[in-house]
Amino acid sequence: MRMEKKLPQPICGQEAVNLLNCVSESKFDQEKCVLLLQSLRECVLSKKVKKFSIPSEDHNQDGAASLSKRP
Repeated sequence: MRMEKKLPQPICGQEAVNLLNCVSESKFDQEKCVLLLQSLRECVLSKKVKKFSIPSEDHNQDGAASLSKRP
């Protein structure tokens, strides 16, 4: 059996991704995005997050944040 490496999940990373995906949807749902913003804010406060950063392409590793554009 092969063991896969699990990279640590960034603190509040899923909440941040959910919010970013919400605001990028073609059918923008402001109420949904506000709820996701509140969820991210609660996570940031509870985990005492000071700052977010996105790895640059020069330092991109497997599992790091990436950007995709719509066609």
